[in-house]
Amino acid sequence: MITALRYAADALLCAESLDPSDYAREECTMNKRAAPISLAGSQLGNARHVCAFFNSDDEEYRVLLPFIKDGFTCGDKAIHMVNPTQHDDHLQRLAAVGIDTAAAERTGQFEMRTNTDAYLLDGRFDQHRMLQVFEQLARNKNHDFPLSRIVCRMDWAGDRRTHVDELIEFEARVNDLWTRHDDTVICSYHLNRFSGDTVIDIMRTHPVVIVGGILQQNPFYVPPEQFLREVRDRRAPRTM
Repeated sequence: MITALRYAADALLCAESLDPSDYAREECTMNKRAAPISLAGSQLGNARHVCAFFNSDDEEYRVLLPFIKDGFTCGDKAIHMVNPTQHDDHLQRLAAVGIDTAAAERTGQFEMRTNTDAYLLDGRFDQHRMLQVFEQLARNKNHDFPLSRIVCRMDWAGDRRTHVDELIEFEARVNDLWTRHDDTVICSYHLNRFSGDTVIDIMRTHPVVIVGGILQQNPFYVPPEQFLREVRDRRAPRTM
């Protein structure tokens, strides 16, 4: 498990920096007019469903705060889903880089939600309900905010194996939604919360990845239909 995780990380760190033109060929259904967005030392092109792996809160904010601040400056909508105990610290870190969250909330530019409230209804994760939630987020922007920058802290999924199984399928399926929109979605995973096998599966469901603080084109990405077929085969009972 650990060997597989280290192999994946080493392969990504040795890969070339993300070239937005690579995804112009692969994600042909996406909006080609989307302007590149700076993130983690590179540029996001058309593929904007990102998994980001971190070892600590400090590392996460060091990498993501410039992207978050740039979004406020550009007039993009910011939607942040954070841990239940993270609210005050999150607001303090945004304020430390000059973001007036109170003013942004008044104009509707900034929304902060608790991740457990967003993802878990009655303590259960329903991937189909969550697909509808994100579809509504993508559609409900007004003309004041050309696109959304959504950052989701994913610690909640590490609490139960059933959450993880459903989440992996959701992460694959949601790619079809984000190919129809210009929004950027960063799924933030802290490595101490998940097993190596789970990290590899999460990585395979995102076309772009941040590891070691660097944005990379993801060579392990598997298109949703193929990945979901593999998951079904993996879970099917073995027959003699």
